[in-house]
This record gives sequence, C-alpha cells and structure tokens, in this order.
Amino acid sequence: MTESADLLYDRARAFTLRGEDDAAKTELLKILSIDAAHFGALTDLAALALKTGHRSAALTAYRQAARHHPKNPRGLVNLANVLLEDEAIGDAKGLYLSALAIDPALVYAHQGLAVALDKLGDWAQAEKHRELGYKNHSLVTRPYRGTGVPLRVLLLVSALGGNIPTNVILDDRLFAVTALYADYFDPNSPLPEHDVVFNAIGDSDLCGRALTNAEIIAGRCVWPLVNPPRLIGSTGRLAIAARLSALPDVVAPRMRLYARKCLEAPNASSVLERDGFCFPLLARSPGFHTGQNFIRVEHGGGLRDAVAQLAGSTLLAIEFLDAQGQDGLTRKYRAMFIDGQIYPLHLALSRSWKVHYFTSAMAQDEAFRREEDTFLSNMADAIGARAMRGLRQIQEILGLDYGGADFAIARDGRLLLFEANATMAMVPPPADTCWDYRRAPIARGIESARNMLFERGRRCPSGRPRSNESKTAPVPPAA
Repeated sequence: MTESADLLYDRARAFTLRGEDDAAKTELLKILSIDAAHFGALTDLAALALKTGHRSAALTAYRQAARHHPKNPRGLVNLANVLLEDEAIGDAKGLYLSALAIDPALVYAHQGLAVALDKLGDWAQAEKHRELGYKNHSLVTRPYRGTGVPLRVLLLVSALGGNIPTNVILDDRLFAVTALYADYFDPNSPLPEHDVVFNAIGDSDLCGRALTNAEIIAGRCVWPLVNPPRLIGSTGRLAIAARLSALPDVVAPRMRLYARKCLEAPNASSVLERDGFCFPLLARSPGFHTGQNFIRVEHGGGLRDAVAQLAGSTLLAIEFLDAQGQDGLTRKYRAMFIDGQIYPLHLALSRSWKVHYFTSAMAQDEAFRREEDTFLSNMADAIGARAMRGLRQIQEILGLDYGGADFAIARDGRLLLFEANATMAMVPPPADTCWDYRRAPIARGIESARNMLFERGRRCPSGRPRSNESKTAPVPPAA
C-alpha cells in the first residue's frame, strides 16, 4: 500500500526536527514523486539544500513552491530571501510586497522588505518596515534539532545588518540559539537564561544604536561573553585605519570622513590634496560591505560624478593601495582571528582592483586555485614573515574573540590592509570537487569557533548540569 504524501511529510518533519537531514531528504523526495506541488516538501527540501551549499537547487525548489502556491505568503518570502542574498533586489522587493498584500502583519516580510529598500536607497520606507518587522519581535528563538543537552547561545544582532554571519557556526544540532535584535530590544528587560553570549554585531559604522544597547545588555550578563561590544566600537573603517597606521609591518590606508557636499564642491580636489590624498583614490559610503557603494575615482574631474553614485550624507575618502602584482593580478587574502589563533581562509585573484571571492575567476582558473591551495596549506611561507608579523599585530590590537582581516602583500613584504573587523564570513565551498582543497581549512576555522563557544559555555556560572555526551562529543565538521 502506497503511503500518502501527508504521512510521509509527518515522517520527514520528525527526521528534520531530530537533525537527521539525509533521512528527511529521502522522505521529501518520495513526497514530490507523489505530489510535485507539495508546499511543505518543496520548502523543506529547499531549506536543506541551502544548509548543504546547494544554492541553485534551493532556488529552484523555492520557485516551484511560489509558482504552485502564489497565495501562500511564506513561500513568497522564502523565495524573496534567497533572491535578496543574490542581489536580485527588485525581484525580492516585489515578492515581499506581494506577501504583505496577502498578510499585512507578516513580520518576516517587513524585515526582508526593509533590507531591500535599504539597498535601493529608500531609507525612510526601510525604517518604517523595520519598525513593523522588529518592534515587539526583538527576541527570536530558533529551533533546536539535536538530541543531547544543547549549549544555549544568546546571539546579539542588529536589525540593520552588519552582523557576523553565524549560520555555519551555530549548527542547530549543537546550539539552542535565541537571537536578540539589540536595536529594538529594551536593554533593561529580562534576559533569557543562556550558557554563553555571542555578540555578532560587527559594524560600528552602521550599528551604533544596537552596539549601545548591546553594551548595556553585556554589562548585565553573568554569562561568558564572546566579542564584547565595547571592543567593536573601535573597529570602524576610519578608526581601524588610524589605530593600525603606526604598525611597522602593516600599511594602513590614509582615510578621512567628509560631508557629501564637501566632495561635491568645485574645490573638492584641492581639499583632498591638502589633506594628503592623491588620485586615483577610493570613495565609499560607511556601513556597506561586499563592494556596495564603493568606487575608484581616477582623477579630480571625475569626483563629482563618482560621488553622485554613492549613498549617504557622509563619505569616506580612502587612499588607494596598489596591490597589483607584476603579473597584472590583484590578490586578496583573508585570515581569521579566532580565540587567539590565526587561520587562513581564502585567497582570491583578479584582474580588477576590486576583488571579492564570489566575483573572481577562481572557478575558471586552475592556476589560481593552486596558488590558493598553497596559501591554505602554509600561510606563513605563502605571505612571508613580515606580513605574518603584521597579522599578529593586527590581531593583538583588535583584541576580538572572533574577527579577521582582508589584505594583500606589498613588494617590500609588508601587509597591505584592506579591512580588519568582526564581520568576516566563513563560507563552506560548493559541492564541486574542484573546491575539495578548501574544505578542511574552512572546516577548521568553523570548528574552532564552535569549540570556543563550548569552552566558554562550560565556564557558565549558573551551575546548570550538562550531559556527559554534550561535554565530550566532538564538534561535527561543517556541512
């Protein structure tokens, strides 16, 4: 007798809630062979695909769910969230609006729409939807899917973004997580019991209110704290450049904040030159990442048009550090600072001055990947003694439990600093075998972050009993 799709789905959900993802996937595929439009099976399969790095498969499943169930607002929001992460901002905005037309009180649609509107520069409307999405919804308890006693994590985050990407670290089979949106939480309200507090608010240029509240909250906590908010406050781009400028093995760029109107004025080039800048230089809007609102200005005559492309009333002028090698390639290294140790994370090579791993040609060029493998296998030899000293100097000055640096190597061996802060992502590579050399180094970084949380949580003063299994079980490798 053939089992019904609903019975199979109940079984799949039970597997999912126990963290048995492979068994859940098997049941979900059985359901879709019976009913290709089953909403729960499509959305759960998409979520599993996202967790394991199969982004294209997740997007396909979410599209199917939205197409078959256009009146289900949850399906529209799920699809919009993935599109938003892929920078398909206009499409995501339309889906959020469609979801809100069906359910005007759907907080997740308001939250996503606020992000989309921020990216589109409509800050007044973004703030309106952020209020609707987070006011009275500033504590979010995430489901725990493990079998033992979990480590309970209070995760401090900002609704504006600028947070440490923690999804790959906080495996829901190991950690029971409550996210607290500090910018919308009364810092004097009662806090839930937890074993460790992880402050994931990382961008001091963007998250001032959240960091202020987070510092009050941290001051009330008796639990161990990772990344104290007071340390984050001095890691903005301008502050870090100033703090690191005197290090003998680091080249930190000259940087200054200007009112927009100053850079739009006819004498802007003269003002910049008086302040020690020369062209080409970089201009950036504070509080943005991944290359957004960040441009290179070749000469003074192009300054006004360049500034017109940037968001915000204040802008950063940044000295351009030429990281191009003799082969015409620009290299951007990333190293992580985790619990006092330094871990190599990735190397991206590009013919553009603006280098990001996801836009580089690493997938297309085997020679690039071999060079990255050399860096990941022996970072000290790959970057040289002087740059390694620079990394250690940066780590010491930051003082963070979790953070990192993006950098290049100068011809004299010094470290050319691009940025150093807490908001560094560790992203497991796609399933393609060409990335196998990256899996173990990234997994080591993720495991070190998890082990740090477990070690801090075991020092929890509450005296809460923990099972032997939870204390001694090895941390599983990142998916």
